[in-house]
Amino acid sequence: MTGRRPVIVVEDLGARYDGDVILENVSFEVYQGEIFIIMGESGCGKSTLLKHMIGLHSPYEGKVLINGVDIFAADPAELNRVRTDIGVLFQTAALFGSMTLADNVALPLREHTHLAPETVDLIVRMKLGMVNLGGYGNHLPSELSGGMRIRAGLARAMALDPKILFLDEPSAGLDPVTSAEIDILIRSINQGMRTTIVIITQELESIFGIGTRVIMLDKHERGIIAQGDPFELREKSSDSRVVNFFRRRPMTSARETAAP
Repeated sequence: MTGRRPVIVVEDLGARYDGDVILENVSFEVYQGEIFIIMGESGCGKSTLLKHMIGLHSPYEGKVLINGVDIFAADPAELNRVRTDIGVLFQTAALFGSMTLADNVALPLREHTHLAPETVDLIVRMKLGMVNLGGYGNHLPSELSGGMRIRAGLARAMALDPKILFLDEPSAGLDPVTSAEIDILIRSINQGMRTTIVIITQELESIFGIGTRVIMLDKHERGIIAQGDPFELREKSSDSRVVNFFRRRPMTSARETAAP
């Protein structure tokens, strides 16, 4: 990634819950305009890492910088500016069930801007149209399929035109065709708007289909055991844990590092 500037820098991050260390000494960079994937087996700390990257949890050591701002040392005004530059899609979209899709998408605009109601309505219609949900603004989340809810969540995440999107397992629980549609939508957002996208996923189709670079976490190592181009890792890694992940084999212990 020579010559490209990092928009996210994670330095020696450590995370723990109730005294249990989940991650330690985690360091990496995410560059402008790429689709960066965080992968690994269940329980390895993927969602924990994402929650630290967006400032929901504070690390016990290390730092996270977004566009040069240390989000855990920033003053409230500076942190608010950073937060308006990022959008987040949580697992299962996390839409408010009692609110229509239009109201869900409008929520960030009403909280963080002083736009006139008619302008908010126009932006909401535009965002729903971008995710192929035009005409569904008055529907409740319960009236939609899983894939449609994910697309609505993406529309809400993009409401403020963020430069960075964080997506937590956007294809989880979806059928293969719908998952492929979500991948196409993610790629179009990345290419059309030059949005930097960080995705947690275990879906190989997504990893190889849209991923620019990946990191793989391991729960025994409590950190990164591989990073780089997913195709190169699949073909050239000498770590059996990486090879087994890509070949969908049961994970081996941390001591078994030689690929078959």
